Amino acid sequence: MPELRRRLAAFAAARGWEPYHTPKNLAAALSVEASELLEIFQWLTPEQSAGVMADQEAAFRVEDEVADVLSYLLQFCEVLDIDPLTALAAKIERNETRFPPAAGPAAPAR
Repeated sequence: MPELRRRLAAFAAARGWEPYHTPKNLAAALSVEASELLEIFQWLTPEQSAGVMADQEAAFRVEDEVADVLSYLLQFCEVLDIDPLTALAAKIERNETRFPPAAGPAAPAR
């Protein structure tokens, strides 16, 4: 992950994009790309969405949008000096406390 962050930073620097890579702009771009990912699934049934990767063209689109989302998230983290894996580990720990395991066979999703 650090190597990908460095590559993204170097890519932006080589094009003079740093002035535009503010936290606000990167958060907005991340939101747009996440919306483009959602658009692929917008009118699919749950069953269709579960099988989307079986279609080569749809799979390419999903992977491309996932790459865009991750790219902007990593750039956002770079600008704000956030370690995304450390942030995720902390969030999982908080959620493990907030949402203990179900006592019965299955708990409702939250």
